[in-house]
Amino acid sequence: MAIRGQDIRQAKALLREGELVAIPTETVYGLAGNAFNPHAVASIYEVKNRPTFNPLITHTDRLEKAAGYVQSVPPLAKKLAETFWPGPLTLLLPKATSLPDLVTAGSDLVAVRIPQHPLTLSLLQHLDFPLAAPSANPFGYISPTTAEHVSEQLGSKIAYILDGGACSVGIESTIVGVEDDTIVVYRLGG
Repeated sequence: MAIRGQDIRQAKALLREGELVAIPTETVYGLAGNAFNPHAVASIYEVKNRPTFNPLITHTDRLEKAAGYVQSVPPLAKKLAETFWPGPLTLLLPKATSLPDLVTAGSDLVAVRIPQHPLTLSLLQHLDFPLAAPSANPFGYISPTTAEHVSEQLGSKIAYILDGGACSVGIESTIVGVEDDTIVVYRLGG
């Protein structure tokens, strides 16, 4: 059974070793792994029983860090990031070759988000890699909003649950992209 706690150092060590850690965000709990580690990313799909054609959202703590795995940030996307991050907004940006294709399910775009949860932001500030983190539930199930939900659904399959209490928004983030200087909403969420 997964250990539950608030130890950022333990979560960081596990993530560096390629293990999966459930993380709290303001939207829902995410199942996180090192986005640069293909084995960790593959484990996310396996643990969730998620189809590999379904891309993952990457999480970081600063737009500048995303420069290591995106090709560019269009001006309109940058304005959205500056206005709504940290928060429940995910931006689709052109993917750099440094990020494994498995994260994006082969797409040329990567979903990037800066969550607004103090515990997860602190963890992300201590990492030198982004976290691939879809919701921490089996594919097709309701997304978890507490550490207890994660423990019930995936507790026997992951190493650690970073317990940040109940999520304040409770539904997934809104996903947007920029096409021809126009904002396109792909998923309406928190």
